[in-house]
Amino acid sequence: MITVYGDYESGNFCDGIARRNFLKIGGLAMGGLGLPQLLQAEGNSKTGSSNKSIIMIYMPGGPPHQDMFEIKTDAPSEVRGEFRPISTKVPGVQICEHLPKIASIADKCVFIRSVVGAKDRHYSYQCMTGRHNDNSPAGGWPEIGSVIAQLDSRSENKPHAPTYINLSPKMKHTPYNFGHSSFLGVSCKPFRPNGDCLSDMTLEEVSLNRLGDRKSLLQKFDKLRRDIDSFGSVAGMDGLNQQAFEILSSTKLAEALDIEREDPKVRELYGEGTEKVQGDAAPRLNSQFLTARRLVEAGARVVTLSYSFWDWHGSNFKRAKDNLPDFDQAYYALIQDLEDRGMLDDVTVIAWGEFGRTPKINKNAGRDHWPNVSCALLSGGGMQVGGAIGKTDRLGGEAVERPVHFAEIFATLYKNMGIDASQTTVTDLGGRPRYLVEGYGPIKELI
Repeated sequence: MITVYGDYESGNFCDGIARRNFLKIGGLAMGGLGLPQLLQAEGNSKTGSSNKSIIMIYMPGGPPHQDMFEIKTDAPSEVRGEFRPISTKVPGVQICEHLPKIASIADKCVFIRSVVGAKDRHYSYQCMTGRHNDNSPAGGWPEIGSVIAQLDSRSENKPHAPTYINLSPKMKHTPYNFGHSSFLGVSCKPFRPNGDCLSDMTLEEVSLNRLGDRKSLLQKFDKLRRDIDSFGSVAGMDGLNQQAFEILSSTKLAEALDIEREDPKVRELYGEGTEKVQGDAAPRLNSQFLTARRLVEAGARVVTLSYSFWDWHGSNFKRAKDNLPDFDQAYYALIQDLEDRGMLDDVTVIAWGEFGRTPKINKNAGRDHWPNVSCALLSGGGMQVGGAIGKTDRLGGEAVERPVHFAEIFATLYKNMGIDASQTTVTDLGGRPRYLVEGYGPIKELI
């Protein structure tokens, strides 16, 4: 990996290095340097350039759909729970009383109450790929950010952020983690500014000041290339390496990741949450929503993050009272911020988990796994938002009105990026073209 030091001072990452003092560009292994390969994928693309982006908020563990976006006031007490619905800005649409800020921007949102197609598996795989990992091709299905990284095409004349950026920390429950390799190869893996980067081979540390010394930099790459070629692992590191370092030397990415440069009033709008890891998942860190906005503004196309822990087999309502207000604040701030900057129509925001929760409250005042139906919250992207899609039965256990499959949501995300998922393919390791989505089209209510 390449460690690029700067001249900043701030808090620390988990490895003890100052949070603002470095960027790790991963990774050099089994096929090339991540960022130059990403640029090569863009250069080979035929999809055309676009300024469209996606921010995906993964809620590991599976949030309780019936306690957020479809309160069951007529259900028995062992199902209904203790929360009350409140009206939103959209007439006839009500959501949980602990989401008042989202209720105030409901005209900019769509609440999907009938997501189907999940399995009882605690993994991020389906939220990131739109598929299950049963009988997947060799290498595994690619995440949406990896697909965009391969298909994307943009101007070569201006520096930009990496196409796919993953802000998620390494989570204790391994299947929650994402950003894995797929049959698209490591070149399409995400850039992880605050996570583990590939370290198969390491380039000598280069300061930002020395980064501008093109001659010294190229000499280092020449030596690295010779060392690699002696093992036959990598070939053809040429102008793409220079292009990658031109991106770094612009400092655009470093500045985007440095939220202390943001207006204090904007930072305050997002709230704080907590840096403490929740359960075996992620911190409830509101600043990641702001970082995501700054990254798409800097040119990233797909930014993913993990928010808190939602596997509430016990104390469902107590935990909801802790989590929902912070989520409410962060999501509201992100949507308002994007709109204030004229970016909302170009950025699709989605928040969801891998499945829903049981209708019946268990003996520990929790809700267990329920793959039959779940929920998703979408905004922006030029969609026809302002309402709710789908409905579950009286107990909130089955979709009885307009079930929406995971694949439909993915087809919609791709469409918002200017990609026809039913016609576009990526090639697997066996040379076989694979459609991005099979059997489903975009959500017609949002087009």
